[in-house]
Amino acid sequence: MARNKESLVLLLDVGPKMHGVLPQVEKVCAMLLEKKLIYNKYDEVGIVLFGTAETNNELTKEVGGYENIVVLRSIKVVDGDLVDVLDQIPRGTVPGDFLDAIIVGMDMLIKKYGPTNKGKKRLCLITNALSRLRDPYEGTKEDQVSTIAQQMTEQAIKLECVVVRGKLSGDADKNVMDENDKLLELFTKKTWAKTLYVESATSLLGALRTRSIAPVTIFRGDLEVSSALKIKVWVYKKTSEEKFPTLKKYSDKAPATDKFATHEIKVDFEYRSINDPETVVPPEQRIKGYRYGPEVVPVSSDAWEAVKFKPEKSVKLLGFTDAKNILRHYYMKDVNIFIAEPGKREAVTAISALARAMKELNKVAIVRCVWRQGQSGVVIGVLTPNVSVKDSVPDSLYFNVLPFMEDVREFQFPSFKNLPTFQPTEEQQAAADNLVMMLDLAPPAKEENLKPDLTPNPVLERFYHFLELKAKDPDAAVPPLDEALKKISEPDAELLSQNKSVIDEFRRCFELKENSTKKKSTRSVKEKPSGSDDEKEAAEDHNVGKTLMTTDDNTAVKAEISDEKPSSAVANNSSLIVEKIENITPVQDFEAMLSRRDSSDWITKAIKGMRSKILELLEDSFKGSNYDKAVECLVALRKGCVLEQEPKQFNDYLQYLCRFCKDHGLNDFYELLDLKGMTLITKSEAVDSDVADEAARSFLVTKEPKVE
Repeated sequence: MARNKESLVLLLDVGPKMHGVLPQVEKVCAMLLEKKLIYNKYDEVGIVLFGTAETNNELTKEVGGYENIVVLRSIKVVDGDLVDVLDQIPRGTVPGDFLDAIIVGMDMLIKKYGPTNKGKKRLCLITNALSRLRDPYEGTKEDQVSTIAQQMTEQAIKLECVVVRGKLSGDADKNVMDENDKLLELFTKKTWAKTLYVESATSLLGALRTRSIAPVTIFRGDLEVSSALKIKVWVYKKTSEEKFPTLKKYSDKAPATDKFATHEIKVDFEYRSINDPETVVPPEQRIKGYRYGPEVVPVSSDAWEAVKFKPEKSVKLLGFTDAKNILRHYYMKDVNIFIAEPGKREAVTAISALARAMKELNKVAIVRCVWRQGQSGVVIGVLTPNVSVKDSVPDSLYFNVLPFMEDVREFQFPSFKNLPTFQPTEEQQAAADNLVMMLDLAPPAKEENLKPDLTPNPVLERFYHFLELKAKDPDAAVPPLDEALKKISEPDAELLSQNKSVIDEFRRCFELKENSTKKKSTRSVKEKPSGSDDEKEAAEDHNVGKTLMTTDDNTAVKAEISDEKPSSAVANNSSLIVEKIENITPVQDFEAMLSRRDSSDWITKAIKGMRSKILELLEDSFKGSNYDKAVECLVALRKGCVLEQEPKQFNDYLQYLCRFCKDHGLNDFYELLDLKGMTLITKSEAVDSDVADEAARSFLVTKEPKVE
């Protein structure tokens, strides 16, 4: 048997009490075989049914007993025919004895491979464990379990039990059920066995381990606390995203009679010169280039190898910090687990002490990791303690990758501080509480829904099923999503219908109403030369609800708007592209330029244009006639610089503006700024600012201009 080859015997309870879930058992077993055909096509599988009216197994013929057990298929390499066998499992008529079934399955493995086989041998039992077991000829049932477990340990056979309960256990004999549960628990103590209890069809789909993945360490070495203290550790992957199987290109040009044809396609690339397309450029004459501005900088492979950072393989502890300092959204990629090197008692004790101390002090460790020699990058991560609740399982540490500065995405959004605060009423809060409690996935005394370790990926499962259908029929249509998988991707319709009153109450308390706005009527667009009579007419009629907007081709667009602010018309005119700040609506033009995302240059142009417009308003002001408009523009400029994280441009301009007021005797405008509370942008508003809050508050006081 190959190293990664597995031999599996399915032990399926088909007794009367299992008939209700047998369709789901068929699906989960078929799913297991479909994955084996994709990932482990050399695995071998056998099927044993118990609870049948017939008896057909070798132990019955050899020693007698073991009745109502049928070997549906002996252990053979998995194939498509085996999937067809599971399409319709025969229904049994008598209660099944899972202990006898385990013995029959174990006998099949021993006879097939013998005691010296080093491969992977596994028994998978699916039952409800509600039927009374037969009394053994000698001893007790516990003694029988101990004998079976000892034999399984000697033969290196693993046992996986999936117990389907839920609604099936409603009318069951509790004494029988408790006795069977104790026997299954005894298996987990005596040998390598695992028991899972499921209550729903969805959990059943995820309970059976359908793909065997061998544990492989990504690091074996020292956890260096200091130069004098090193702990031997092994690092494994704890979680890793399961992806679609690799789809390869296939050719049907090989002769049908060629049994050794691989049908693979080989792809070759040729590089030809632009100047001479007939000339093929050999590899030694090719070099990679990287764009740097408008140029392409060539970098040879030797230079690139010299530039690469090649740290030594190591895991070093950098220090500890409070757990609250590492936010959940900092975690990147998959999760790894650090365990002490097996067999190293001192390492196990050290890791356990470290994990318990971290948990007690609510600390986490920051480590620097280079998993293998020659790795091109360094990983900075966090270790969190995982203190085991079982004495037989040692403590460990979970590892998550932390981002560097370049990996963090900080997006600036408008602040809510200018919006009215909202607190829900007692009625609204009660409605929200009821909605949350109604959709609780872990209700008391019930199985938790959608547990990660019992919830399969519906996209992958549907793909595997479709692939199996295509293998049988190339013209097969895409099947609908299975009902059990629908409960993963869609809300539970039954739960929603049962709690319709709760949802209706929440909807009533938080009813959303459309904010009706007055429609703006627009005239037909007429192109007029700049400076025409229409332009003058529009400027004169600005106060009665008309405005003139200039486009980029120096044409005038005349539009009638409501008696509200002109910004409504500008905002609603989606066809208008603003490229400079005009006198009529400078604030709206500034905001429109900031909102453009076709080029980052518009932010700089908008800020520069608004600064010029403010100075222009002050210079053209007669006895303060433009002061209010200038302040409005300055407020808009400050807000825009905060949103776009450009504090330095505003702070430098405000300081220049103060000097401008001093030089031109604009003390009234300066007092107006003080009255409006105009200050510098502080570090609390923009991280790039170097102005503290206290300095911003005292800015206008310390910089007050004096007029001779």
